[in-house]
Amino acid sequence: MDNDKTTHFGYEQVPVNEKVKKVRHVFDSVASKYDIMNDFMSMGIHRIWKKMTLDIANVKKGQKVLDLAGGTGDLALQFSKQVGSSGQVILADINDSMLEVGRERLLNQGVVVDYTQLNAEILPFADNTFDLITIAFGLRNVTDKDKALASMLRVLKPGGRLLVLEFSELQVKPLRPVYDWYSFNILPVLGKVVANDSESYKYLAESIRMHPNQETLKQMMQTVGFERCEYYNLSAGLVALHSGFKL
Repeated sequence: MDNDKTTHFGYEQVPVNEKVKKVRHVFDSVASKYDIMNDFMSMGIHRIWKKMTLDIANVKKGQKVLDLAGGTGDLALQFSKQVGSSGQVILADINDSMLEVGRERLLNQGVVVDYTQLNAEILPFADNTFDLITIAFGLRNVTDKDKALASMLRVLKPGGRLLVLEFSELQVKPLRPVYDWYSFNILPVLGKVVANDSESYKYLAESIRMHPNQETLKQMMQTVGFERCEYYNLSAGLVALHSGFKL
């Protein structure tokens, strides 16, 4: 029974069936300030990480792309330009507040994509549907990551690719104490000042530490059936971009 099972929500252990609600509350709270906080937290470098994701994705005209945990639509906006009118981009998120922000942002720029609220563990699409699936800074919030990865594999076309952009394990060990100090002392303060929410950014720092590191996530992808799995360390491993194919 799920009521008897627990999982981590940051450093806190919570019943499995409560994590989705807690994650939803976090993003309900920060949705309107999400983009501003990303710029503050990363000093704008998140834009470079996403640009590298777009470059590696190398999306073609007419392709079908699923942007999971797509939030405010950074990637979906660019994918829509790349696939053209003959392709399709679906911006998906478990949180309706984030989807609403993303929808308004894209519409204000004259971009039309499809939107759906869903749980990445149970994707409501037919087998072999998408050429590309991306999930940027969202996998660490998923309760059952193995189930989500298997669901992504199922809905990818043969030859399709998954790209996971996520915070990971900093590879420069002498910098880890500095990074920890910044994460647990500065981020909550920024969250309080900019988004009036320090607790959500305390959760962010904790969730990063609980997320599988580079090699562990690569192994998880291989275990569910992805092939040609590899990852690219960005900013010395502060973030990693994982890639895997359905063959």
